[in-house]
Amino acid sequence: MLVSSLIMIICVLVGVAFMVLLERKVLGYMQIRKGPGKVGYMGIMQPFSDAIKLFSKESVYPLMSNYNFYYFSPILNLFLALLLWMCMPFFSNLYSFNLGILFFLCVSSLSVYTIMIAGWSSNSNYSLLGGLRSVAQTISYEVSLSLILLSFLFLILSLNLLDLMIYQMYMWFFFLCIPLSMIWIVSSLAETNRTPFDFAEGESELVSGFNVEYSSGGFALIFLAEYASILFMSMLCVMLFMGGNFLSMFFYVKLSFMAFFWIWVRGTLPRFRYDKLMYLAWNSFLSVSLNYLFFYMGLKIFIFILLI
Repeated sequence: MLVSSLIMIICVLVGVAFMVLLERKVLGYMQIRKGPGKVGYMGIMQPFSDAIKLFSKESVYPLMSNYNFYYFSPILNLFLALLLWMCMPFFSNLYSFNLGILFFLCVSSLSVYTIMIAGWSSNSNYSLLGGLRSVAQTISYEVSLSLILLSFLFLILSLNLLDLMIYQMYMWFFFLCIPLSMIWIVSSLAETNRTPFDFAEGESELVSGFNVEYSSGGFALIFLAEYASILFMSMLCVMLFMGGNFLSMFFYVKLSFMAFFWIWVRGTLPRFRYDKLMYLAWNSFLSVSLNYLFFYMGLKIFIFILLI
């Protein structure tokens, strides 16, 4: 089990490296330029070059920072992002979770603490502001995110991710719950702090947000954690409503498309205004997801009565 977990973590980190390269290439072509192309064939070794450069640089830390918290929060951030992958469904040689979705909710809700501590421990006004905005944003959308997830759980009446694959053998949940799927994708963008909801690290107004004081290794760890969680949320989107049959090659094609979608959105949409996200999360998403939750609950009871 430990060897399997280690192999999976290494594969995720390599996937993150190439996703960073994909993002730089795609954004380059969207802005009518080439992107990185010097290191290796067509720039394919660029992410590894960047990683070596970042980890070999001297780590500078602010004199007034709370050093222990400041030092360990990026490490904990990456640890939580990689721990999420442990609930990835496997038939053999990895942990089999009957409560995999509960595990996902527990671990993903912890990640906001690392951002908050990173922002606070730097003792910088800019990073504290970024951290506070991140916490407020998390509270706003995680309520509707959990309710949307509950709607899918009512359809399968299980907390095991494997059951999602069994129930979608003949029809994807996407066709059964199109509005919910769309809201889930938008909330996932906010969950991973990505454009158009990257208020925690909005470069144009926050000087990079909560990670403004981080350099070299600390910055690289925060960066890795963000992209690992993007890949995980892409995988979860495919599992939830795109027929998550991970035994077929098509599953990984869908996962790659969802990861590309994250980059596509970043290259296309401008940043939301902060109060607009609050309005969207509390006024629109919460009411829609609650209504759908009651609808699917009623649907499941109706089917149960018909079967009796």
